[in-house]
Amino acid sequence: MQDKTSPAGTAAILTVASMTGFARMAGSSPSMSWTWEARSVNHRGLDVRVRLPPRLDTLEPRIRELLAKRVTRGSVTIALDLKRQAAGGTLAVNREMIERILELKRELGARVDQSPPRIESLLAIRGVLESGDSEEPAALDAETEAALLASLGQAVEALVAMRAIEGRRLAGLLAAQVDAIEGLTREALALASLQPAVIAERLQRQVAQLIGEGLPPERLAQEAALLATRSDATEELDRLSSHVAAARELLAAGGSIGRKLDFLSQEFNREANTLTAKSGDIAVTRIGLALKGVIDQFREQVQNVE
Repeated sequence: MQDKTSPAGTAAILTVASMTGFARMAGSSPSMSWTWEARSVNHRGLDVRVRLPPRLDTLEPRIRELLAKRVTRGSVTIALDLKRQAAGGTLAVNREMIERILELKRELGARVDQSPPRIESLLAIRGVLESGDSEEPAALDAETEAALLASLGQAVEALVAMRAIEGRRLAGLLAAQVDAIEGLTREALALASLQPAVIAERLQRQVAQLIGEGLPPERLAQEAALLATRSDATEELDRLSSHVAAARELLAAGGSIGRKLDFLSQEFNREANTLTAKSGDIAVTRIGLALKGVIDQFREQVQNVE
């Protein structure tokens, strides 16, 4: 088993990725400017949501294809804000609207001031002065589309990088929790109350108290052996040790290990529950409860792993 503190182990653990991340990437062409935003949160599988301006839906399949190559799990939202560049800051006067305003003024007659309107007052009326800009993007040419997709690729890489940074933090937390589980398991193994001879002696006393001293020694031994088997937590502790080794191997391997770690967390919990249920000793119960607490923390963090 590879030591997680070795140089090789440290390099490998960096490949653990979180499902949480955010990235923004801006770009422009002579005719347009845009901003991509990529967000991701936890999800059982890969769920991609794409938000595009009108008339750009044809980009969605390529966006999904690009994202699927770099992300395997998470709920990912890709949004594009696209605007056409101003044509040299040109302005246009809506003469037709001005004529309608003047005509309305004449129709109202004496009810309104008939002095000539000031030009700044007319231009201040909404719709009279129009910008050459347009909020709605025009159709994309091949060059602009290529630049858009290149910017998207950069945004996705930035998202992946942020998920990796968060993954390093997660890997450290998970490794520490696995260490804690191992420490508690070793503590339980070292308890004298869990040694087979001690269990057998204690249960023989219990059987004798319940059934009486008149029970034949052979029958007494059988009853004690049966109760000892039911109270023996050796298998649970062995399996906990095995799960610790498996968790460390997964963290060292990296990649899409979230589902496997989640399964291991369930197995950890199963063994801790059985250990606590079998416990006939306060010290063992204390260790079992401590194990369950650490395992709950482990499982909570695993939900963030890709």
